[in-house]
Amino acid sequence: MSRPHVVVVGGGIVGSAVARRLTLSEPRPEVTLVEREPEPARHQTSRNSGVVHAGIYYAPGSAKATLSREGVRRLKHYCSERGLPYQEVGKLVVALDETEEARLRDVEARARANGVPGLRWVDAPALRDVEPHAVGRAALHSPTTAITDFSLVAAAMLDDARSGGAEVVTGFEVRALDRRGEGVHVGAADGRTLRADHVVIAGGLYADRLAVLAGDGPDPAIVPFRGEYHRLAPSAAHLVRGLVYPVPDPRYPFLGVHLTKRVDGSVLLGPNAVLATAREGYTKRDVDLQVLRELAASGGFRRLARANVRTGVHEVRGSLSRRTFVARARRYVPAIADSDVLPAGSGVRAQAMDPDGSLVEDFRFSRVGPVFCIRNAPSPAATASLAIADRVVSELGLG
Repeated sequence: MSRPHVVVVGGGIVGSAVARRLTLSEPRPEVTLVEREPEPARHQTSRNSGVVHAGIYYAPGSAKATLSREGVRRLKHYCSERGLPYQEVGKLVVALDETEEARLRDVEARARANGVPGLRWVDAPALRDVEPHAVGRAALHSPTTAITDFSLVAAAMLDDARSGGAEVVTGFEVRALDRRGEGVHVGAADGRTLRADHVVIAGGLYADRLAVLAGDGPDPAIVPFRGEYHRLAPSAAHLVRGLVYPVPDPRYPFLGVHLTKRVDGSVLLGPNAVLATAREGYTKRDVDLQVLRELAASGGFRRLARANVRTGVHEVRGSLSRRTFVARARRYVPAIADSDVLPAGSGVRAQAMDPDGSLVEDFRFSRVGPVFCIRNAPSPAATASLAIADRVVSELGLG
């Protein structure tokens, strides 16, 4: 009896984790991972702050909550086993005033419901014990929140997959997913084809378009948001020991500027969140007319834009003015001077949006016959990648 052939579309950390997990299945299927770029993990996986999220913010019982908590456990063990960086630098979620303190109590309740270990509430003096240069009225301290380099993690997962017999094919831009009988013909832009018994779509920024090729519906649609980063100059990196985050405001869809230590000792500021005019719109100059036409034709996007005018203006101001961007970070670490801050590139978040214009808050999966679609997997998907892979393989019945 021949082994089933599984094609994984997308070579970011989630696709790499799925390919690796498939090679650990018994009986082991034939596995091919296809990636449109010349090399894997060039987008969200390698353009993020490297935070291993502990599960503080997510609704208890949600896929993000359950998969991130399991993902943290698995990822910590995996990094230790493979000699990859994993540093529990800790996170402070800082309330600046009485209103934010009340919201932070709600965050604390969620985090405790999710089983985040070691949480403690700290007042202003104790906050300075954790982050000597930070200020605030109160904070929630998560000492086990960690940092890693997700591009290294993804590369290790892909090496494991190859060692387990998986084939990795780069430069394979999927243009067709034709379901024929019980299988799927996977067609590339250059005419190459693969026949698969199962397909897993882990396409990130192109997840919706790929799902439609497989016969799934158009929703949720991906809306790309660019996150622009700055970094502290080496002479100022000592101002932040770990992670300093704002309290989420439920009125707004994005978190706001925060400060993040990285495994190389540098400190990132940001990101903000502005609408990208291309799915790989890493600069203001990147414009894709197809993306603009899709957004203009979307009633959901128009509703999203109308509901978030104030947020949009706020984020654009931070994008256009470094002084404004730095001022927002200085609310938490006043010692940061304008001269301490340098540009540090950007990433694009693949954020799914429902037809009513609401942004999808949880991971979203769907299935069309032999095709399993990962429709929404923004942060904390990298944290949860090993747990997401378990779920995908289980739902395919290939465990």
